[in-house]
Parts: sequence; C-alpha cells; structure tokens
Amino acid sequence: MASLRSPSSPTDGYKRFSDDFANSSINNYGSNVTNNRTVSDGAGDGTLDMGSRSSLHTGLQMSEDEHWEMNYHEAAIYLEEGLNNEKFDSHPSSPEELPAYLRVHNPWYHGLDLLASLVLILLAFTEDPAVPAFELPVWAHGTIELLALSVIGIELHLKLKWIGWGTIFKHKRTMLKGITLLIMVLEAVVVLCRQSSHFRVTRALRPIFLVDTRHCGGVRRFIRQILQSLPPIIDMLGLLMFFVATYSLLGYYLFSEHIDNGHFQTISDSFVSMFVLLTTANFPDVMMPSYAKSKWYALFFILYIITVLYVLMNLMLAVVYETFTRIERDKCRALLLHRRGAARRAFRLLVSRRAPRAVRLRHFAGLLRHYAPHYSGLDVYLMFKQLSRSGEGGLSRAEFANVYDVFALRWAPQSARAPWYAASPLEPLGRAAAAAVRWPYFEHVVYAIIIGNGVAMILRVCEAAGDLQDSARLLCASWDTWLFLILFLLEAALRIMASGLSVYLESGWNVFDLGVTLLALLGALLLTVAPKLFIVVMFRPLRLMRLYKLKKRYRDVFGTLVLLSPLMSSAGCVMLVMYYFFAIVGMELFAGYDLKNCCKNTTVEDFYKYSENSSTALGYYYLNNFENILTSGVSLFELTVVNNWFILMNAYASVVGQFSRIYFMVFYLFTMVVLTIVVASVLEAFRFRIQYKRSTTKRDEEKLLHEEVHTSWEEAQRLGASGDLAEELRAHLPPGMQVTFIGTRPRTKEVLQRRMYQSDIQKWLAEEDDSEDAPPSTTVTSSEDPLSPPLIQQPDAENNHQIRTGYQL
Repeated sequence: MASLRSPSSPTDGYKRFSDDFANSSINNYGSNVTNNRTVSDGAGDGTLDMGSRSSLHTGLQMSEDEHWEMNYHEAAIYLEEGLNNEKFDSHPSSPEELPAYLRVHNPWYHGLDLLASLVLILLAFTEDPAVPAFELPVWAHGTIELLALSVIGIELHLKLKWIGWGTIFKHKRTMLKGITLLIMVLEAVVVLCRQSSHFRVTRALRPIFLVDTRHCGGVRRFIRQILQSLPPIIDMLGLLMFFVATYSLLGYYLFSEHIDNGHFQTISDSFVSMFVLLTTANFPDVMMPSYAKSKWYALFFILYIITVLYVLMNLMLAVVYETFTRIERDKCRALLLHRRGAARRAFRLLVSRRAPRAVRLRHFAGLLRHYAPHYSGLDVYLMFKQLSRSGEGGLSRAEFANVYDVFALRWAPQSARAPWYAASPLEPLGRAAAAAVRWPYFEHVVYAIIIGNGVAMILRVCEAAGDLQDSARLLCASWDTWLFLILFLLEAALRIMASGLSVYLESGWNVFDLGVTLLALLGALLLTVAPKLFIVVMFRPLRLMRLYKLKKRYRDVFGTLVLLSPLMSSAGCVMLVMYYFFAIVGMELFAGYDLKNCCKNTTVEDFYKYSENSSTALGYYYLNNFENILTSGVSLFELTVVNNWFILMNAYASVVGQFSRIYFMVFYLFTMVVLTIVVASVLEAFRFRIQYKRSTTKRDEEKLLHEEVHTSWEEAQRLGASGDLAEELRAHLPPGMQVTFIGTRPRTKEVLQRRMYQSDIQKWLAEEDDSEDAPPSTTVTSSEDPLSPPLIQQPDAENNHQIRTGYQL
C-alpha cells in the first residue's frame, strides 16, 4: 500500500518526499540521487530525463528528484485506486487536495472509521428499548452517538476538500451517507435536548456507515449484485403476486361461506392465507376445513402450491442464477479493465524522455517504494524481471498493464525448495519422517486410525453410563481417547518433520487435522478438571470429517466452500445488516405491546396463553417479541425459517392492527430475495469449480500458480540496478552464476478466473484497445505517440500564459 502519511500543510504535500529522499535510513533504491536541478511549473531547462509531470506539484518549484518522487507517489495512488476499484474522478489533482486525500486513506483512519461505525450500531443495545444489562442514560448514549458521528463527519469534510461538491453530487453512496449523517446529527441533538428518545426509525440506517467503510468492500459488492439482480427478481415477483392474488380471489368465492374455515372470510383474509401458503407454513391447516366438506377442494390447494412453489419459485431461482452468472462475468471484466486503466495512468507518470515507451527498473522501484514499501529490493527486481518478457531493459505499456498479477507472487530461490532439514543436525530425523510419509500405505494407516477412532466413539456412546458426566468422560476423556490423540499428534509430527511447518500449514486439510486434534486434546483436559463442561464432546468427532476427503464429490464440495468463503462472509454481513434494519423498525413499531394472553377468540390464542405458574403446551410464543435488539433478532430469525411464522404475524395483527402484516410480509420478501441470490452464488461457484476441474490438469494449475525467473548479477547490472538496490541484489545474485527464483501466487478465485475466462479476457482487451480514444491532454507531447511524455515548454513572454504540464484526467 502506498505511503499515506499526511503532511502538515498543503505546501508540505510534496516536501516530505524529499525529506525521505535525504534520510539515509530508508530504502532509496528507486530515487535518482544525483540530479538536483530545479524545475518550476510550466518552465524548465529541458533536461532529457524529465517525463510526464504529476498534477500533484502544479505551481510548485522542485528539483528533478522531487519531481520523480511526486510522480512515483501519484502513480502509486492510481494503482491503489485500481486495486480498490475506486473511481478516478476522486483522484487528487493538485497539491492542496493531497493532504486531505492522504488523511482519509490512512490505514489508521480506516480503523477509526470502522470503530465509529460499529459503535453507532452497538448503541442499539443501550438505547430505549435497551437490553437490560447494557442500558445507558440518555445523555451517555447521546454523547457517544455525537462523537461517533463527528468522526464520520470529519471524513466527509476531508473528502469534500479534494472531491468537491460537483463530484459528491454524482456519487450516490456518498450523498446518501451525507444526508443520513445530517439527519442523525439533528436527531441526536434533539434527544440530548429532550433527554428522552422519540420515534427514531432512522436508526435503522446506521449500517450505511459500516457498509461504506474500506473494510466492507466485499459487502458493498454483494449489495451491488443484489441491486443489479433486482429487475428480473421484481419481474418474477410481479408474476408471483399475480397468481397469489388470483388464487386469493378464487379462494374467497369458493370458501368464504364455509363457517368453520376462518381463513377466507374476507378478501384480505384470503390474500394473507394464500401468501402464507406460499411458504407452506400453514399447510395443510388452511386446507383441512374445506377438504372435510369435499375432497375435490384439495385440487385448489394442490394446483396453487405446484404453480407458485414448484414452478414459479424455481423459475425465479433460474432467472436469478442466469443474471448472477452474467453479473459475475461483467464484474470480472469491469475490474480487469479498471485496473488496466489505472496501470496506464501510472505508466504515463513513470516513463522518461530518454525512454518514452518503457518504464525503467529505477522508476519501477520508485513506484514500489510508495505502493508497497514492505517489498524487498529482490522482490522488486524479480517482479520487474517477470513483467519484462521482451527483455529489452524496460516495461512496455502492455507489459506494465500486468503489474497487478505480479504483486501476489511470493518469491523464493529454487535452492530453497530443498528439504528444510538439509545440512542440519535434524537431517536423519527429517529423512526418516519423509520416508514414512512417502510410504505407499501411510495414508491407509492414517484412515484406519480415524475409522478406529469412530468405532471407539460408537462403542462408548452405546455403553451404559450412570449419568451425563460419566457418559461425557467415557466419550471424550477415556483411555482410548488419549490413545487416538497420541496417534494423531504423532501423525502431525511426522508430516511436519517431513515437509517443514510452513509447507505443512499450506494445506487446508493439515490445518484442519491439527486444529481438531488440539481441540480434542483441550476438550479431554477440560472434561478432566470440569466434568460438567459438556460442550467439549463435539471436538472428538470432528476428526471423522477427514474421511470425506476420500470421495471426489466431497472434495468438490469442500473446495467450493473455500472459494465461497469471502462471498459467504459478505452475504452473512448483508443478512446481519438486514436483520438490524428490520429489528430497529420492529422495535419502534411493536416494542410497547405485550403478547401474554393476547389474541382472544383467534386461531392463535392457545399459543399465547400464559400464567404465573405454568404455560400451555403450545405456549411460550409470547417470548417472540421486539422488546430489545436481541429478542428482535431471534424473532426475525424465526421469521426467516418461516415455520409457524404466521403465528407471530397474526398475533401482532390482533394486538396492533391488520396493517402490521405488511412489516412481516415485506421482511419475508426481502429474505427470499437475499437467500435466492445466495443460492445462485453457491450454484455459480460450484459450476465454476467443476468446469475448472474438467478443463485444467494438475500440470496446468502448477504453471498457473508458479512462475520461474532466471537471472544473474550481470543481467541486473544491465537492467540498471544501482545504489542500494544493487547492494541488496549482490547478496542474492553471485557474480558469474545464474540463479532461478520461483514465484508462488495464492489459489484464489480471481486467479482461477483468469484461467477460465482466458479467451474472454483476450476479447475484452482487444475490444478495449479498439475502442480506446486518445485521452484528453493539455500537454505538448514530444512525438505523435500517445505514450510519449510531454515536452516542458517555456512560458510565452508576450501574454504570460503558461501551459499546464502533466497528464490531466
């Protein structure tokens, strides 16, 4: 990530780079330390090494070295904007805008913004109606709310300083955040002045601040996919509601005269009953009174369920799946082209007049000092070498466009791939462990031990025990438990000795095996000292999951889960945000109503009967309420499951009013939309993995995840390695010897997509190249080549007009 330290004033926005340049304690292998000629805006001495001027030092005088430092930094900002998928219209374009941009993009401020957003959400536990254990006085939670809103407001103020009102009005997310912030500040002030809470349904909008933080980019992408999938979903919902309304009307005319069937007495009752039947929560109860009168009435309900549940709902899933697949492909294309555009903008700032069509090693190293200062000089050189396919000593624009691909590579010399125990005192033990692990029957022995562990557990479960404590101890802390734990730990030790700890932990199955073994060991120890801690009995059976690795279908399922883990975490956050929204609205609408002994003379009366001594067998439904944020969340989860959800809806319809049904129906529709998209994403990920497995061999995957670079000290000198960079490379590149380095990239979905969409990517890039027009520029280039850097011209003495230098976006 680029260096994001904030200067103290606008004019210091560039000065810190020359300060770093003069500080010998930092790595300066990307700097030109020999040239201190001063160049002013719009004027210069025509030095041959001056390239495109950064817009961040317009109007400022600085040396050529400081000019390059500003170019490196702005190029790093462009690459960060490409990596984070940020629009280029928010790119800082002057020295005055840079300090605010740096502060907002500081990792510490990102953390502070996240903390303020979480505090706002957690205030729901303390505000009326509060969770009893967390209740705070009005002045306390009101003050905390204003402080958190102030932190968020500072970010918007700083963003306004470099973006401007014109851009903010075009940025819908920022506009929504600003309007919500203004409303909440006014409401918080009113609450503090009145010293009491009022009807504050706008609290449900607090997750907007959390979703807008830098750490929730995946959540924003998932929400964007939901919004993009809405048009076909709305179309299908319209068709679905048409059939629900049609059957509701027919049901009213068929069954309203049946006195003992209270589900169709009015048009509204009929619609509610058919809507609930869409979830099958009231089936067959809704049918039985009419079915008792005539068996032919069953056809009405059977046809309805077949039509709306088995046809239309599945058709909706198919439509959403097709839309989601298209969106996933379009997202991949948009991200690829956006990063390509960021790389091209960075390229213009890194070329020099001596090499107008190529980025030299020195400038590439200078870029990496700001974009990713944690990289060593060797990493920088190897990335440059990996990108430089032509071998001409520089990176062309096409080669530099692949810069994001090499950032994920982790380099190691090929000699380091020798066994970790080579030439060490542990070499005999390591060789013996490696021979044991390579034994053809080693895996068979391991699986036999796992099966033996499972058989022992079954016998312990079947064994009679005096009480729960004895049963738990026999299951998870008996002598056979310790025997199998020792065997599992011995297996892990052999694997670690054979491959080394780092290589051992690269395998997800190894991490799982070691983790569940240690958990089972911890459980056995805890049961020994705390016999009533029954929850630890779940740890020992977990090791049996290793058996699922034997079948390919299960391996595909687990592999899909790994690919889906980022998406599932984002989907989980979206569900929590939706729960929070509806929980706040539910508390504002229903918090003051008591459901005990409610619903007299209704079909749900028995579910809410309550007495001080006991409750009915159907009772305890009065606990499903909205008295605070925790109970509201539990109630909403029960509504999500849809089993008997109409009982809670009918209770509030009886106590509050019939219009309260709208809340519950809307919540069901929202959850149905989100869960349908989650199912579509699971299907798409599974299909993607199966197609990838079918089209990619192990050899192809090895080539995809590993890159080889052959180089030498003489080649590094030829490419321009000098100064600190040369000194660092000398330790890794012995003179007169060629050294091979292996670069390894993680196995992520983004990497696999490049393999699956290889032909599409070539087509996208070709289309983008064909449709690309010459970018607007106020500079005078040194040739007709659009990649040539601008010539730095002297101002016109007659009209004192200056040509603004730099590639302006």
